Amino acid sequence: MAHNEAVDVVLVGAGIMSATLAVLLKELDPAIKLEVVELMDSGAAESSNPWNNAGTGHAGLCELNYTPQAADGSVDIKKAVHINTQFEVSKQFWSYLTKKGTFGSCKSFISPVPHLSFVQGDSGVSFLKERFNVLSKHHAFADMEYTEDKGKMAEWMPLMMPGRSPDEVLAATRVMNGTDVNFGALTNQLLKHLTSAPDTQVKYCKRVTGLKRNGNGWTVSIKDVNNGNTREVDAKFVFLGAGGAALPLLQASGIEESKGFGGFPISGQWLRCDNPEVVKQHQAKVYSQAAVGSPPMSVPHLDTRVVDGKKSLLFGPYAGFTTKFLKHGSFMDLPLSVRAGNIGPMLAVAKNNMDLTKYLVSEVMQSMEQRLDSLRRFYPQAKAEDWRLEVAGQRVQIIKKDPKKGGILQFGTELVAAKDGSLAALLGASPGASVTVSIMLELIEKCFADKARGEWAGKLAEIFPAREKVLETDAALYRKINTQNNIALELVEENSETPSYA
Repeated sequence: MAHNEAVDVVLVGAGIMSATLAVLLKELDPAIKLEVVELMDSGAAESSNPWNNAGTGHAGLCELNYTPQAADGSVDIKKAVHINTQFEVSKQFWSYLTKKGTFGSCKSFISPVPHLSFVQGDSGVSFLKERFNVLSKHHAFADMEYTEDKGKMAEWMPLMMPGRSPDEVLAATRVMNGTDVNFGALTNQLLKHLTSAPDTQVKYCKRVTGLKRNGNGWTVSIKDVNNGNTREVDAKFVFLGAGGAALPLLQASGIEESKGFGGFPISGQWLRCDNPEVVKQHQAKVYSQAAVGSPPMSVPHLDTRVVDGKKSLLFGPYAGFTTKFLKHGSFMDLPLSVRAGNIGPMLAVAKNNMDLTKYLVSEVMQSMEQRLDSLRRFYPQAKAEDWRLEVAGQRVQIIKKDPKKGGILQFGTELVAAKDGSLAALLGASPGASVTVSIMLELIEKCFADKARGEWAGKLAEIFPAREKVLETDAALYRKINTQNNIALELVEENSETPSYA
């Protein structure tokens, strides 16, 4: 009988998560033997693809849902600060790789684009003002500007101001050092960098069909989707980073920690504009408030996108519903994910989220004219002929057990790991890609705890001179790291704090 191939690590899915973890592990231990397995015929084909996500380098600068307002009017900035410092950790990793000289150009995946928040109406203005007052006192947001002056807004977002009623109540904030990130280009750059190292393979058109305990590790069954051939690989550690497909694979593993998890798929669409006359008038990512009753992932925004050196505008997202867990998945994904252990939480979520269900149905039923009406809240003079519909990636929101409600729908990401650290899966969505590095460091500290504290500690300190907790509290260190990152990633000119717009 033929012996199974053996590797140290198998990573399922060739998106931003697996690519980041694989490169990190090779930096920490160049002798590690690993294999990335991808169902599609290229990397970053699902959520990491630039047209499947907003490409906002999520740093809490403009996303209003990261700063919830309490009933007494106070604004909680903890999440925004944490996400901001997580993004700085991501930038440290990209800076480290860029400085090595063998990684390639950072300009292919990250561009400076100002981040703005924009609100309408008295309650929106009072919220934004309070948000600005609290956030701007924190060192990570010290450069934020606030205005209710329409002349200033016309300078900040010239596309969005013409055609408005003179008595419309508006306010905006702006942070100049925001970014647009092409996570598809970054993922493929990481994969290319990875395959230049020994003992690493990235294999496409391969489906994982089984996960079986094997002593202290796992036997992974892999099928070639083109010729039907199957093989088995023994791995000491398995990472399930396959976006929406991570949940069924996690369930297939049978680990105790997977019990009770379910998934709720939400699809998305964008309006996209490539007309250079329109595109050149908007150099920003402008986020506003979600409509009452709509989920956090539906926060409307009008974004500058830089993909393969070309600028476009995206507006959305418009939510939708399908039972697929991946854009290229199967309509049976959702029904096949139902288990005895998760049917209770899933039914509880269905019962407690009727508003969300109604919202998704209404979004699916929208006409192009209704979608354009939403766009005209941002850009009053938008013309139908300049915009087309672009189908975005699938997001599978996490459903988990809750002692009080039976089950809750969670908007965010969750790392689920086996107690012995031999397998881990990443579930959920936003802010996902922007904070990948922090999540993968958390995985390393959980699943490779002894090495992270021991033989890998020096290298981790070299790559990451400052982690989230210290960046949240040490203003001088935050400014130093932020400046170093921005120079290394060519987001600002050296000896300057001004973003170098392409």
